[in-house]
Amino acid sequence: MSDAPVLLVGLMSGTSLDGVDAVLVRIAGPTRVELLGLVHRGYTPHERGQIESVLRGASIADTARLHVALAEWAAEAVDTLLETTHVRADALAGIVFPGQTMWHEPPVVTFQIGEPAVLAERFGVRIVSNLRARDVAAGGQGAPLVPMADALLFAATDHARVLLNLGGMANVTWVPPRGELAEVLGADTGPGMAVVDELARIARPGLPFDVDGALAAAGVVNESVLAELLADPFFAERGPRSTGRERFGREFAERLATRLPGVDGVRTAVALTVESIVRYCVTMLPPCGEVVVAGGGSRHPALMASLEARLQEHGIRLAHFEELYFVAEAKEAVAFALLGWLTLHGQPGNVPSVTGAAGARVLGCVTPP
Repeated sequence: MSDAPVLLVGLMSGTSLDGVDAVLVRIAGPTRVELLGLVHRGYTPHERGQIESVLRGASIADTARLHVALAEWAAEAVDTLLETTHVRADALAGIVFPGQTMWHEPPVVTFQIGEPAVLAERFGVRIVSNLRARDVAAGGQGAPLVPMADALLFAATDHARVLLNLGGMANVTWVPPRGELAEVLGADTGPGMAVVDELARIARPGLPFDVDGALAAAGVVNESVLAELLADPFFAERGPRSTGRERFGREFAERLATRLPGVDGVRTAVALTVESIVRYCVTMLPPCGEVVVAGGGSRHPALMASLEARLQEHGIRLAHFEELYFVAEAKEAVAFALLGWLTLHGQPGNVPSVTGAAGARVLGCVTPP
């Protein structure tokens, strides 16, 4: 590929299990990415149930069917994106499809499903997929991968900053001024919204998540239970570290709900997310006066108010990603579009200082058109 500007679609279906985000971007180089469009294709309760069934150990037949279905749902998102942006599929240089993480156990294995051939057939362009496996094969965590984009696209020129993503899990990237890759640090801090939203669904069956943070706002933090949760050895690991729904998912939420049913459980889960983020930033990263937050969790009022207050206690300012760049929900899909661009150019996409891999690696597999 040449260095001329190209159009790419980036897809993201994260641990929140709420749907797939699709972005159209124009990339004119590793530090020049323009967001042209965003759509969200939400999962129906039945579709979410299919994913959760496989996460709980459904049959190989159900897993195989979901492998194809996830790609079909992603294709629907791409169809809508191309329609709304008035772009033809043959104008794309590729589609980046990381798939849905079903099991994450680094440094042994990370497993994503979603058949890239379905997208290749539908749109007739190259598909970049399976981006985490190479980093894990090189001894890394395979996550977070967003730090490459954080360093290339979202570094400040005159000060260090932390980029925080609040998805199903929460992850942070410490980026020095001008984004020097060799100095970048980061990790998953623990649960983001996954436990909060699972508890909301347990407390109020029929709710898709804690809408407008109403349940958390009505609850009270149980400080003794919170202290027990924070004693989990994961939170003491300096990193590299990553996590997923295997540790902080439905089963974790169900155990917490038996101890703290209803709104107090939701509020305590919010506190767990906030405290794990703040403790990691303050104790395990170099000093930094600014945290820039993106992801769906940035729309949760109770969480954001608590996070801002706790960071202020340490002299750290909380900034909103979209006030500096673009809509927060697009960030991860944009990051994966950039990772796909790097793959198509034969350039590494991981940050070894974050993932712990043996070195920089070109990520993913390419399905030809």
